[in-house]
Amino acid sequence: MELQIYIDGKWYPKSEAKISVFDHGLLYGDGVFEGIRSYRGLVFKFKEHLDRLWESAHTIMLEIPMTRKEMEDAVIETLRRNKILDSYIRLVVTRGIGDLGLSPWLCKKPTVFIITDKIALYPKELYQKGLEVITVPTVRNLPEAVNPSIKSLNYLNNIMAKIEAKNGGCMEALMLNHQGYVAECTGDNVFMIKKTGKGTAVRDFLLLTPPAYLGALKGITRSAILEVARKLRLPSEERILTRHDFFNADEVFLTGTAAEVIPVVKIDGRKIGEGKPGRITRLLLKGFHELTRRDGVRYTL
Repeated sequence: MELQIYIDGKWYPKSEAKISVFDHGLLYGDGVFEGIRSYRGLVFKFKEHLDRLWESAHTIMLEIPMTRKEMEDAVIETLRRNKILDSYIRLVVTRGIGDLGLSPWLCKKPTVFIITDKIALYPKELYQKGLEVITVPTVRNLPEAVNPSIKSLNYLNNIMAKIEAKNGGCMEALMLNHQGYVAECTGDNVFMIKKTGKGTAVRDFLLLTPPAYLGALKGITRSAILEVARKLRLPSEERILTRHDFFNADEVFLTGTAAEVIPVVKIDGRKIGEGKPGRITRLLLKGFHELTRRDGVRYTL
């Protein structure tokens, strides 16, 4: 059966799912979205994703044309129609159809569409061996411009950095903010682990990640990892960090809804720690997988 796509209250086969060329989401990137995962019939952190979607829409003064319950029901029904228990969900709200000018008030009704499908950002072997990343010239958007906390349809900033990473022979890029501090990667948050004690217990390590105000998205997987760290009694902090800090970390990893948790073993040619995925990263990954089995909204086909 062909994949079914939700658009404005109806479902269409993938080959027939269309929006207008006058939609301002297409013309100007005027809209917001969420990437969500379902695991074994559980939409992970569904409430948190909807909260962020509504916050993003509120900031750009976009009124979502349905209630949260209606949105939840539409996502669940799309999953059921596609008979998917393990899915990547793309939930998009655009400004809607307008004219060729910028004016958002000429768009009479927002467009909502939902895609439920599979995704694989990185080859499976990189989750075992680790990823190599480089720092790229394109800096993260300033909060005073297009605030990175808004999950908007305008991803050109990230795309430019992604192109630069590929040109440099890597699949992912480390992005700095305009002050030269580490912000995040092109589609993932970034963490580092530093040994602080003499022993090998979890409490002898410190988990660090850049604060969102430096230019990072407030990632749902990022928050989940901080939650897992608390349960493991692993000390954690949001801290202003430089490339020097990451070069000298004992472990580094990235987090994102699509990427989940992927270790980084080299940054700008510098080996991180022992040059392989570390023990604390693996503990956090295990805790994350346990969380995906219980924290969310369940559905059946």
